Amino acid sequence: MTALHQEHSAHAHAHGPACGHQALVHNDHLDYVHDGHLHREHSGHWDECEPGEHVAHSGHAHEHGDGCGHPAVAHGDHVDYVHEGHRHAAHDDHWDDH
Repeated sequence: MTALHQEHSAHAHAHGPACGHQALVHNDHLDYVHDGHLHREHSGHWDECEPGEHVAHSGHAHEHGDGCGHPAVAHGDHVDYVHEGHRHAAHDDHWDDH
């Protein structure tokens, strides 16, 4: 999965442990959920951290939803579920890795 380098230039808010936004481990960094999208610190500024391609999570038999036990995170026009160190999003008849 490739993250696009898209700087979030109008982002005056500094994320951190006490910022009030949910932090998610994503590969080798932390993403912060803010305004329905994900930010990551990069070389002194904040980038959007969004997948650059569609990646289906094969072999995922668990159904996410209310009461599934995994944190739900609003992401754009859908909800991601944090599971096993990454985010799953419903897509057609399968789950995607985000």
